[in-house]
Amino acid sequence: MQRHIFIPEGVCTTEITFEIEDGVLKHVEFSDGCSGNLQAIARLVEGMRVEEVVRKLKGIDCEEKGTSCTDQLARALEQAVRSKETRV
Repeated sequence: MQRHIFIPEGVCTTEITFEIEDGVLKHVEFSDGCSGNLQAIARLVEGMRVEEVVRKLKGIDCEEKGTSCTDQLARALEQAVRSKETRV
């Protein structure tokens, strides 16, 4: 299981870390941002299939920024999946 580190853009959180095991999201952590909300999001998505998390969170907007911390998580997951596919 590989630990992924993603540096989001345009949002309050400064780093998102997570692991993916057999297509399932594990150990999600957000650095900075709205602590209570992001802890809740992390707990809710842990154990879910990556595709489901992306489907539910991609495109969520915060304060008309064109993105959000949850959208950035979805982008991070897509990037992690793409990078794994190119390594195979």
